[in-house]
Amino acid sequence: VLFEAGAKIDKECVTLEFFKPFDILESFSSRLLQSAVEEFSGLPGIGKKTALRLVLHLLKQDARQVERFSESIVRLRNEAVFCKTCNNISDQAECDICRSVKRDRGLICVVEDIRDVMAVENTGQYNGLYHVLGGIISPMDGIGPADLTIDSLEKRVSDPLHPVREVIFALSTTMEGDTTNFYLYRRLQPYELKISVI
Repeated sequence: VLFEAGAKIDKECVTLEFFKPFDILESFSSRLLQSAVEEFSGLPGIGKKTALRLVLHLLKQDARQVERFSESIVRLRNEAVFCKTCNNISDQAECDICRSVKRDRGLICVVEDIRDVMAVENTGQYNGLYHVLGGIISPMDGIGPADLTIDSLEKRVSDPLHPVREVIFALSTTMEGDTTNFYLYRRLQPYELKISVI
């Protein structure tokens, strides 16, 4: 019996703990399941509920299909490298774009990361090379010029064997992006080349 018959109940003082929502993620039936969920939830943008849904989906798949999935992740981590020329992600020492003879080698588009390369390539309107900085200057995040691939960019534009006539800055239109554009402009200004911003 929770309350005596006819008793006046003060709702402000009563806490019904037994109405607390049940959290299924606190009651794993398998340590293997829990471990997999914890690993998936460590990925950016993946909460535990989404991680559980993904893990349960994998359990329903054919074993060979799951093996191919896991093998692709392991191979990516162990075999993928950064292109020695532009710092793009590649399967070889130099990426397909930098090795292509069909590319305009006098034109370099400077981007923040691999996603920007993919976005520009999807337009089908650009035929030059790229340079991936690996981020943008952001003092608030502790990222300075030395943390980016700016030195290798300057080395590329100063190489007399591979003359560059134009460098295009295709960075985000944020304060950090503008700061990076300004810094790059100052670094590349001494060289005889055209500098554009898009």
